[in-house]
This record gives sequence, structure tokens and C-alpha cells, in this order.
Amino acid sequence: MPPLAATPYAELVPEAVLAAVESLGLRSDGRLLALNSFENRVYQVGLEGAPPLVVKFYRAGRWSDAAILEEHAFVRELADAELPVVAPLRYADSTLQHCGNFRFALYPRQGGRAPELESAEHLAWMGRLLARLHGVGARRPFRCRGAIDRAGFVAAPARAVLASPLLPPALREPYARAIAALDARIAAGFAAVGAVASLRLHGDCHAGNVLWTDAGPHLVDLDDARMGPAVQDLWMLAPTPRALEALLEGYAEFRDFDRRELALIEPLRLMRQIHYAGWIAQRWDDPAFPRAFPFVAEPRWWEEHLDDLREAAARD
Repeated sequence: MPPLAATPYAELVPEAVLAAVESLGLRSDGRLLALNSFENRVYQVGLEGAPPLVVKFYRAGRWSDAAILEEHAFVRELADAELPVVAPLRYADSTLQHCGNFRFALYPRQGGRAPELESAEHLAWMGRLLARLHGVGARRPFRCRGAIDRAGFVAAPARAVLASPLLPPALREPYARAIAALDARIAAGFAAVGAVASLRLHGDCHAGNVLWTDAGPHLVDLDDARMGPAVQDLWMLAPTPRALEALLEGYAEFRDFDRRELALIEPLRLMRQIHYAGWIAQRWDDPAFPRAFPFVAEPRWWEEHLDDLREAAARD
């Protein structure tokens, strides 16, 4: 988590959104709908004589242009392999656009509902889809997007929390000790499993990034795509051991799964827990975050977070 440049979202008024879209030769009909997103800003924009499009404005300082284009190329590769993903559209020979201070991309609108993760049929279907995604992801590595590792998901978010005024001063030393203990536990967990394949992943594959239609699931929002173990894309979709087995049953129809990776679920879950607090702390200057997460400004939330970390570090 390097320091981010000031995010100019205050300048992203409706007129600026429409101007960015129209800079590509499209004609807006003036309809604009803000969609749920915290990391970036995402809108549905109505067009004259054409279906609406979705426009994503990227957070300044998070990804380089090369890293964004690498994600776009991966999604395009998945779409070319006939996987149901929502790929960015190309204008002026690029999927990444610039207008003023903003970088943005346009996507076709994709409707759908949440998957039914208690359904063995839906879980097996998702397993097959993710196996196919990983088959494409294993063809070559990312060069610009990094990996799901302790540096990015433990050390960096912990630094952000310790530097944040949100963390009560009395909790700073206990928090640092808890992170050190957890980092050692996570490192030991990965070492115990040994070397596993690292491949291009969706990276944030939870139910909110799956849209289900009568034709089946569509994957959206690969903004967190990184290198990592296959199980990273599986565990968030499986709330129970039975659900995980249903997911893996579908996965095995298209790709072998290294079952040693199941032991990485707990380390990956802990990394996500640590990363979540650092993510909020680092972005607290963005007005959307205090509005969405007001509880994080309360000492009690940090006390409970620290208790959770301590409990995890002490778990057998």
C-alpha cells in the first residue's frame, strides 16, 4: 500500500462524468446513476439511441496504467476463451481512457442476481467456471500487478493502520504485537504447505462479484486481479466445508486442484482480515469511507478488531 495521491473525486461531478463519456464520441442522454463502489467510482450512463454503458473511474495512485491495461488484457483473454466475464470496451484503440485528471474505462451493462451459495448446483457451476478461468490464468504471469502475499496483505496494511489516527494510541503497541504474531503464523502456514502454483486470479471472487442470470454466472470486477494460489478464488464462495466440496467437485471437471492448498484458506482469511482494516485506514480521507464505515471511527471497533487478531494468533 504505497501512499496514494490525493483522489480528485470531489471534481467528479455529473457534468465531468458525462463529459468524459462524450469525449469518446458517444452522446449521452443525460441519465446518470451512481453504482455501489468504494475503491473506484462507477456510474451507469444513458446513451442516445443505444443501451446504457457502465463507466469506471479509477482511484488515483493505486494502479499504474500498465497494470490496468494488464488486467484489461486478462479479461479480454478470458472473454476470447468464451468465459462469461464483463470485459472493457475499446475506444480509440485502447480500453483505458483519459479525460482531465481522470482515468476511466467503459463496460457493457450486465444485469443479474446474486448466486445461491447454498445450492450445490450453483456451487458446482462456479467451480467449473473458476477452473476454466484458472486454465487461462496459468498460461502466463502478470508482470505489473503483483501477488497476494504477506508484503501486500499484512505488512503494508499494518503500516497504514499504525500511521492512522483512527487507531487509539493505547492500542498501537498491542496491535503491532498482534500483527507480528499473526505474520509469523501466516508465514508458518505457507511454509508448511510448501511450493504451490501461482497463477493469474480474479483475486476478489466473492458473491458480490458474481452476477447470475438464466444463462448462469458472469464474473465482474477484476480490479483486484493478482498472482496467487488457485484456492484464493474459491474460499470466499464456500461458507461451509460442504459448500467447498461442491465447488471443488465442479472445479475437478475442468482442472486438477492441489488439495494441499486447502491449508492456505486460514492464512488467506487472516490476510484479508488485516488488509480490510488497512484499506479503510488508508482511504479515510475519501469522504465516502467515513460515510460508509462510521463505526471504524469508534475505539470499540478497534478493540474488537484487536481481540479478533489476538484470538486468531492464539488459535491452535
